[in-house]
Amino acid sequence: MDIVHERAAGLDISKRDAKLCLRVPGPRAGTYTSTVTTWGATTAQILELREFLEREHVTTVVMEATSDYWKPFFYVFEETLPVMLVNAKSARNIPGRKTDVSDAAWLAQLGAHGLLRASFVPPEPIRDLRDLTRARATATRDRVREIQRLEKFLEGSGIKLSSVVSDLTGVSSRAMLDALIQGERDPEVLAALAKGRLRSKIPALVDALTGRFKPHHAFMTRLHLDQIDAQTRIIDSLTARIEEAMEPFRDAREALATIPGVSLNVADVIIAETGADMSVFETPGRLASWAGVCPGANESAGRIKSAHILPGNKYLKAALGIAAMSAARTNDTYLAAKYQRTAARRGRPKALVALEHNILNAVWHMLANGECYTDPGADHYTRINPIKAKNNAINKLISLGYDVTITPATAA
Repeated sequence: MDIVHERAAGLDISKRDAKLCLRVPGPRAGTYTSTVTTWGATTAQILELREFLEREHVTTVVMEATSDYWKPFFYVFEETLPVMLVNAKSARNIPGRKTDVSDAAWLAQLGAHGLLRASFVPPEPIRDLRDLTRARATATRDRVREIQRLEKFLEGSGIKLSSVVSDLTGVSSRAMLDALIQGERDPEVLAALAKGRLRSKIPALVDALTGRFKPHHAFMTRLHLDQIDAQTRIIDSLTARIEEAMEPFRDAREALATIPGVSLNVADVIIAETGADMSVFETPGRLASWAGVCPGANESAGRIKSAHILPGNKYLKAALGIAAMSAARTNDTYLAAKYQRTAARRGRPKALVALEHNILNAVWHMLANGECYTDPGADHYTRINPIKAKNNAINKLISLGYDVTITPATAA
């Protein structure tokens, strides 16, 4: 097998140290020697390791994406060295020979022969944006969980407010909960705090607010509300910072938001996770595979053993899932028609994944070629094959017991 890199290094990283295998030409032509050394994981020792690799004139450094321990090494090395981060699944060693030393040697050998493909690591500005959008997603999940905890806790006091209102943190709900905490127990007085359209539900609110709310419940409810408010402040702070970091990508963000179902928050995640640079992903299919919204390939002897979707990028998949569910509820759009068509044949979960794939395909073309999103329309499938659409409608009516006679409409 051809040698691509004469001087290669493999790095197996743990929390406290890293095993380095340096593979260089041996004393005789065509031979190579490998030397394994141990280096610390502190910044000073990583800088020392970088200087050592530079002196050895290494042309590739390969490391596995192990937890987050690879980050300090990669971020220091990328400044001056040709470093490659690889998926651990792609660089899996031979079973029965699993040690840190053998892993480092295996990485160096694979890197020397050019048998590994680098994982996508975005530049520093995108990494900063990623930290912000991921932190906001985490804070949003934490806020939702805290609201759910509050709802469950109120059940123990007999307060069934969530059975009438749709949002426990809304203006009316907060006014009622604050009044309960301050000692008000009259359900009619509490229900009178409702505002807007909720006032039409005052009789139901009176029943829902009749309970056994005691000082203990007031104390715990206040704790839950304080947690919810704290998470809200965190989300607002992160959103403001994201707005600043998104300034260079403002046009791309607004363009992506024209896709049905894609909100500004979803567009933020798409840009943060992909880097808005489609040159990294040669084709829309490569982007969909990296994101994990297309089936994997596992075929042998003409038989497909499995075709389930791969894990991919969980943050991007979560955002695309939100966009797909929103797009499925839109009116007179291609994506809604696509969802209905696919759900009838394959079920709703697979239909949502199909929509995620379609959205990501549109994202690639928009960011790669500067195209604007043009919706094919809800009648797309009818227009591309009108005869099939006509026959399907006839067969449906026949199956319902009707005799069907088709008469072409005359033009006015």
